[in-house]
Amino acid sequence: MTLQVKRAFKYRFYPTDEQAGELSRTFGCVRLVYNKALEERTRAWYGEQRRVSYVQSSAALYKSRKKSRASAEYTRSAFKWRDGQLTLAKTAEPLDIRWSRPLPQGAEPTTVTVSRDGAGRWFVSMLVEDTVALAPATNAAVGLDAGISSLVTLSTGEKIANPKHERRDRTRLARAQRELSRKAKGSDNRAKARVKVARVHARIADRRRDFLHKLSTRLVRENQTVVIEDLTVRNMLKNGRLARAVSDASWTELRSMLEYKCAWYRRELVVIDRWFPSSKLCGACGRVAAKMPLNVREWTCDCGAVHDRDVNAARNILAAGLAASACGDGVRPQRESSRTGRSSVKQEPQRATAGIPRH
Repeated sequence: MTLQVKRAFKYRFYPTDEQAGELSRTFGCVRLVYNKALEERTRAWYGEQRRVSYVQSSAALYKSRKKSRASAEYTRSAFKWRDGQLTLAKTAEPLDIRWSRPLPQGAEPTTVTVSRDGAGRWFVSMLVEDTVALAPATNAAVGLDAGISSLVTLSTGEKIANPKHERRDRTRLARAQRELSRKAKGSDNRAKARVKVARVHARIADRRRDFLHKLSTRLVRENQTVVIEDLTVRNMLKNGRLARAVSDASWTELRSMLEYKCAWYRRELVVIDRWFPSSKLCGACGRVAAKMPLNVREWTCDCGAVHDRDVNAARNILAAGLAASACGDGVRPQRESSRTGRSSVKQEPQRATAGIPRH
């Protein structure tokens, strides 16, 4: 069986001087449109207590979004696709695209997004209709416990090592940042130093994204049901000691990939409540430990069961997810006091929803 999905294919390209100039002007117009729309919405609300909708403010203009990088979105009438070549409006020549992988057979872009990152690299993302072959059905299910020393621990007992991409380039990044701090503000040398810093960040992000894509694809293909925790990464980043490691792990990006890939391949993604005591719950007898400091990696329950903290948590996450899935959407069992020695279960299954990933 197959499934029709909208999918974005992203490629690097190298513009001519003419194209780069035109695109830079377009990026400037996008920012101008955003600022004007924001100004109008602000005036309407504070002056007339009137809300201006997106449709009203954008009208026939393509989407304007203020981003950390320059980008512009072209609708079907603003570009030409012919014989495998893409030509944007107001440019004479097709883009010099490096086709790292082919577009689906017979596919034609419906929307094109051009962007330039902080490292000065140009990218074009083409949204097309694609056919995805559904993965063979399987009875396998897996629970994932997110961590730092191990990026994720599976309920099978397997631990996926954390590549720690940022740490591997930390010396290079620190050197580039020191050089940037020494340059005079507004100078050409400072602009060049800023690009060097951006290149290190881009290298880290590219490696991390590639690793997460391979991991998420493997997990979705091998399992019919994937169970994860609803982590509050934003709150974790407030912890000064863990913020850097949590950011490098990029659990939010992994979850996003699992969501749309489960939707593509007709798998089930179940997200259990963040308050479920997966680490403190004994998988053998159901007793909940009073506390479980982060430095405790192995513990023994009063019943005599010896647990690897992460493996036990992953297995508890799987069990809770399967129970919630069997009960149906929106089921939230009543919490029970840990004083009874039983699990304080509070989970809610969430079905993966189809998304449009940017590769």
